Amino acid sequence: MNKIKIGQFGVSHEHAAGKIATLRKMTDAFEIVGVVDDRATRSVRFAGDNLAPYEGLKWMTEEELFSVPGLQAVTVETPNDDLVPTALRCMERNLAMHMDKPAGYDLVRYDTLLRGCESRGIPFQIGYMFRNNPAFQFSLEAVRKGWLGDIFEVQANMSHNYGGEAYQHYLGRLQGGILFNLGCHLIDFIVALLGKPEKATPFLKSTPGLPDSIKNNGLAILEYPHATATVRACSREVGGLEHRRLKICGTKGTIDLSPLERFDGQPLQMQMALLEGNADYAAGTHVVDFGIKRDRYQDQLLELAAIIRGEMKNPYRREHDVLVHEVVLAAAGCSALHTIRHT
Repeated sequence: MNKIKIGQFGVSHEHAAGKIATLRKMTDAFEIVGVVDDRATRSVRFAGDNLAPYEGLKWMTEEELFSVPGLQAVTVETPNDDLVPTALRCMERNLAMHMDKPAGYDLVRYDTLLRGCESRGIPFQIGYMFRNNPAFQFSLEAVRKGWLGDIFEVQANMSHNYGGEAYQHYLGRLQGGILFNLGCHLIDFIVALLGKPEKATPFLKSTPGLPDSIKNNGLAILEYPHATATVRACSREVGGLEHRRLKICGTKGTIDLSPLERFDGQPLQMQMALLEGNADYAAGTHVVDFGIKRDRYQDQLLELAAIIRGEMKNPYRREHDVLVHEVVLAAAGCSALHTIRHT
């Protein structure tokens, strides 16, 4: 099997170092041709100063990366504001791509990128890191099979307590604050689960002692005909990372997952309570064990490789991706719903 020639565009996204570390382990699937250093950008960034994960890789300019013979794909790991403009330049060169999140403040421009990739047949994958999380996949399947009955409540939490004061001021420079930066991961899942909400109401707050401009304490309520979904994120919750949570309540059952992911050598597990049994689980309470997970990004990048090779179709359509970002912008107080047609 030929390795896919891939380059990383940028080191300044919060996930950039983790993404390159994963790619470097995937030697059977990818050949890393080089990395573009984007630290001279004027866009708001929080990461990029630790270059240890890139040791031994070739540094190159944008032009040099695009000129690599046989280049097939890129990971776009620039600051948030640079993601879509960079991806558009990659699209113009017919490069498959994994672009990190969130997709900027211009929904029409993001839709232009997605439509361009679709019309050119270019594989495009956005880096919502829970898409290949087995607990999230299980939850979607359980709901689709009707195990939980009709869903009336979703609670989702993306809080943490890392980054210190520098991270708080970083969020203060982002319109939509932490809901824009991190809530998008959970909104991607909720839209896959329930579709487009009728209404999205944001509550953007700062934690005590910080200026009101630093929106590091957010809540968004997504309203559906018979359900509500809440998305919470705060960057000063002590122990927050270990207590991130997803709870799904339906008329026939409840799923409760916390933490959302773990890479500490302990198995990822969720609680599931069922009013009625099904072909796989009896009525009652169950611990669903997904085993020990070692890497956050590997399964998604393996999926990208399979899409590039034509072994599978992208499981996420353009219509879903653009709808998710429309809801993200509304939930973060950046724009209203119903701002773009999804045809």
